[in-house]
Amino acid sequence: MPKKPLARFSARKGKLVNLAETSAVAANGDLARRVLAGERRALAQAITLVESAHPDHRAAAEDLLARVLPHSGQAVRLGITGVPGVGKSTFIEAFGLFLIEAGHRVAVLAVDPTSRRSRGSILGDKTRMEELSRAPAAFIRPSPAGHTLGGVARRTREALLVCEAAGFDVVIVETVGVGQSETAVADMVDMFLLLLQPGAGDELQGFKRGIMELADLIVVNKADGDLATAAERAAAEYRGALQFLRPASRSWRPEVLKCSSLSGQGMTEVWATIGRFRAALDGSGELAEKRAGQALAWMWSEVGESLMAALRGHPGVAGQLKGLEAEVRAGNLTPTAAAERLLTAFREPSDGA
Repeated sequence: MPKKPLARFSARKGKLVNLAETSAVAANGDLARRVLAGERRALAQAITLVESAHPDHRAAAEDLLARVLPHSGQAVRLGITGVPGVGKSTFIEAFGLFLIEAGHRVAVLAVDPTSRRSRGSILGDKTRMEELSRAPAAFIRPSPAGHTLGGVARRTREALLVCEAAGFDVVIVETVGVGQSETAVADMVDMFLLLLQPGAGDELQGFKRGIMELADLIVVNKADGDLATAAERAAAEYRGALQFLRPASRSWRPEVLKCSSLSGQGMTEVWATIGRFRAALDGSGELAEKRAGQALAWMWSEVGESLMAALRGHPGVAGQLKGLEAEVRAGNLTPTAAAERLLTAFREPSDGA
């Protein structure tokens, strides 16, 4: 059976028209309407569209985002990170169920490690948050981290906006763990929550200062049973350590809380603290400033990603890339000189220009 043609020549416009892209853009009005109506299937389809790396899908994704953007921005945006084994998924499930019981709708964008074979998520948070995933007022979306520093998928920001437009008033971004650049999380959320555990040795020395400087709230998890005393001690040590760090916000000083994801103890205090944080930043105007700055950071991040894609796809660059890489590996050419040659090739117009 012959394949359907993806494009046809338009005599009137004198150029190729991608039929798949055109039909996708035309269907976006209906998809956006269904997202705004809170349809879970439509929300999943919309996030799949914005996450797609296929060039033909970007126009459709941008059209969709333009339609839903005016309906976003009202949710509490919470980033959660912590070392593997700290119980992030258990905490998010317990906290999410607590919020749903209080009348909220919760979306979880869980950025998982990427499979080298399938390029998909490895951990699969829906299996680790089984009870929360069954709740009608919850939506869990595991996304592969890919090559992004800090374990945040490139399109997580866009997925966040779509979730807000679908009526979720709390959006949680869970990262893979403490990586090279957790600022990627801080640059898209209102509050950055660092989850820690007691009884893990020398907590203060074993944790990077930089990640603590980013945290708006530190929560010591597993504060129950035999670990209750250790959790109290760890919380006191972190409170002492925070006194020597400069707060990231002019309107808020980071706090340290304890909780038990198994018993639900401390969830009320965590949510109340998030509320006080939002009120403090909103009252000072800092929340609006923060989101505006995040939007600019997002813009420049997209510029960087797009320029890199254009660089690698340039015929002149592609023709020299392997050879220059080989010379750099062999030590025959400095990385700086190789980079300059690639940029020179990029600045030259291609044959098809």
